[in-house]
Amino acid sequence: MSGVPATAARTPLSAAARLRKGKWYEQPRWRRLGALLALAVLMAQVTGEQGVRNDLFHALEQNFKGGGVGVWVGIAVAVWLIREFFDDAVARGVSRLRERAGGPARTVRATSGRLFGRRGYRWGALGALLLVLIVLPLTVTTFWQQVLVDQIGVYVMLAVGLNVVIGWAGMLDLGFIAFFAIGAYSSAYWTGGLPVEPPVELNNFLVIPVAVVTCLVAGVLLGAPTLRLRGDYLAIVTLGFHEIVYLVAKNYAEFTGGTRGANGLDRFSLDLGFWSYDWTLDPVPYYWIQLGFVVVIIVLFLRLEHSRVGRAWTAIREDEVAAAATGVNTVRFKLLAFAIGASTSGVAGVIYASKQAFVNPEQFVVLFSILALSYVVFGGMGSVPGVLVGTAFLVWLPQFLRDRVDPQDRYMYLGALLVIMMIYRPQGLLPSRRRQRELRMAGEGVSGADALGARPGGERG
Repeated sequence: MSGVPATAARTPLSAAARLRKGKWYEQPRWRRLGALLALAVLMAQVTGEQGVRNDLFHALEQNFKGGGVGVWVGIAVAVWLIREFFDDAVARGVSRLRERAGGPARTVRATSGRLFGRRGYRWGALGALLLVLIVLPLTVTTFWQQVLVDQIGVYVMLAVGLNVVIGWAGMLDLGFIAFFAIGAYSSAYWTGGLPVEPPVELNNFLVIPVAVVTCLVAGVLLGAPTLRLRGDYLAIVTLGFHEIVYLVAKNYAEFTGGTRGANGLDRFSLDLGFWSYDWTLDPVPYYWIQLGFVVVIIVLFLRLEHSRVGRAWTAIREDEVAAAATGVNTVRFKLLAFAIGASTSGVAGVIYASKQAFVNPEQFVVLFSILALSYVVFGGMGSVPGVLVGTAFLVWLPQFLRDRVDPQDRYMYLGALLVIMMIYRPQGLLPSRRRQRELRMAGEGVSGADALGARPGGERG
């Protein structure tokens, strides 16, 4: 390269020269702008005028005329400008804010650690929380009382049981709502609500242990033939189990009532001789029953998590082959996970059937299993507090949007929230410490982390 100065060879290309090397729309900057503009148009349609059946372009035309698209496009362009041209300034500002807030935040964490590290303060805080939950239904409207009982309470019990199977034992279950159906139909059968007469009619309180045992047996029956299956194959089998239960309830009309369901089921009642009480349409007493059972279940499951059984489940979830090599009876503990996880569905099913006084196969479609799984993942697999908070929040959100968003769009916001959560916080809302550590190690490619951080062929990235 004679005659060319050495400095000229090292001169970086100008911005125009770099753009000429490739098409302008292939540059990452402009691709990001295109994605944001597409998202803006989508959000304008989601939040704007609703469509009509006889005019496919009505909503699109109205949203463009009304200026909704312009507002969202302006927001998208503003975000793009900040991201592309002021990113360093924003990062420096956020860093300074973190430094300023770091001292008070560390003080708060240290203080809370000292307080909650003491058993007395910790139990006091839990007692105060329980008191708030007890009086909560008395401070809300009848509509929210119904939501607390029929949706939040039921899904909390289901999610806590599903967390045993998915979060602790690491087995994907897509048919968990089938155990809920078994619990509900057990209540209908033993209280005389089905076409078939039971050997003896029982009070709903006495049906609860029977339904729990029935769900335990169903969990064992599901787990026994699937012990050698993992991952996707196990998920397909559990999905098939749900379809079997659903179709039996729908088609075996001589026993279950078929598509008509079972009407006029007995509600909870209590007769102690000197005092009696009958549950009616008021949802508050049902809420208190649910709260009592949830507290008992959480206490038992937390004790179970830190027991030998809980440690065996953790070993199976992290590496089943290694667990078996170290002496863990994987067959036994996987059966226990299926059975114990299904037990909470028995309680939930009896309470739900008594509250509704009606059961029907359409109340137990597979969509509810998917929702329960989403709640567990959103809250944090393996974390009991995370599952409780995540389930309550995600069940509350569509009802909160009831009067603010078109009914057809409510679950769209829920889906968008789940997508965003899985992208930016895959460990969940309140993850367990073990799960959070595994995800961090997998992201760093540290040996011993779980398969979430593995690339095809076993290479870790």
